[in-house]
Amino acid sequence: MNSEPPPGPAAQTATQKSLSLEPNDARHLAMLCGHLDSHLRQIEKRLGVHISARGNQFLIDGPAVNVTTAEQLLIHLYAEVCQGVNLSPESLHLHLQQSGLEHLVESAENEPVEAIQVIRTKRASIKPRGKNQQGYVRTIKHSDITFGIGPAGTGKTYLGVACAVEALLEERVRRILLVRPAVEAGEKLGFLPGDLSQKIDPYLRPLYDALYEMLGFETVNKYIERNIIEVAPLAFMRGRTLNNAFIILDEAQNTTREQMKMFLTRIGFGSTAVVTGDATQIDLPRGAQSGLTHVSNILADVDGIGFTYFGNKDVVRHPLVQRIVEAYDSAEDKATPLDQSQR
Repeated sequence: MNSEPPPGPAAQTATQKSLSLEPNDARHLAMLCGHLDSHLRQIEKRLGVHISARGNQFLIDGPAVNVTTAEQLLIHLYAEVCQGVNLSPESLHLHLQQSGLEHLVESAENEPVEAIQVIRTKRASIKPRGKNQQGYVRTIKHSDITFGIGPAGTGKTYLGVACAVEALLEERVRRILLVRPAVEAGEKLGFLPGDLSQKIDPYLRPLYDALYEMLGFETVNKYIERNIIEVAPLAFMRGRTLNNAFIILDEAQNTTREQMKMFLTRIGFGSTAVVTGDATQIDLPRGAQSGLTHVSNILADVDGIGFTYFGNKDVVRHPLVQRIVEAYDSAEDKATPLDQSQR
């Protein structure tokens, strides 16, 4: 993953800006600022600015680009609050993840801004949050194979399913295949009763949940009955060639090198594949190399294949999830070589 470039000259220049929010409504202003100004402190921490408020007058100090971003964010949030939208620490966290934040920074630095990618499904229009999610969706739409690699809660699988549904509804593909390695997450589940679909269903529940949200329960079940949506364990993919399909391989960190090669060579004409995984949550037996970590090293420069790497700042679940991921990353960085060899 390429490291982010250092901020430009504009980002380094300290500035101060006053902002007056109208209408001057004490109740709405209190909702914007949060209890004991907790919302303002949350914005300060994320954007690296200082915000002081007196009534409807706000003073923002910090790097020029960040100040401009904070100003636009406060204007946007206050407009929503005045329209009756409830602002909580959780919803503010999601606002801070919104793509508009990065776009405001880019605009302030006079860099070109690409059009926001909106995914349209039967029951909802989905707008990716954050620059990485926007780039991920853009890569999916322009590459035959896309890898989404990063921690839990960054939207890798959800956005992949959304793109698959959109492609199916627009008749760019004829079917969707949901594929996942059947590897238990650190515990033995024992014998699972039922037919093949019932055995693999527990491993694919996150994919089903996303499909139900975008297409509805009845439509999803109808598509499954007609094999328009197909569920397949990774082990059963050998020997197949998949044409005009949108294939999603989830939890790809639990594939072996041989399984990953087998899966990637199933791709046929008119097909799109999305491979998602978190390289920090590998459940393979000790000594087995993950196919996901291996493939990211050997296919990075292959034409037609795109990679998007997500980081902690891209987590769009509860704010605590982001802090948990950061804590684990910090602990792993401090681990001794002996500790790492015992994983």
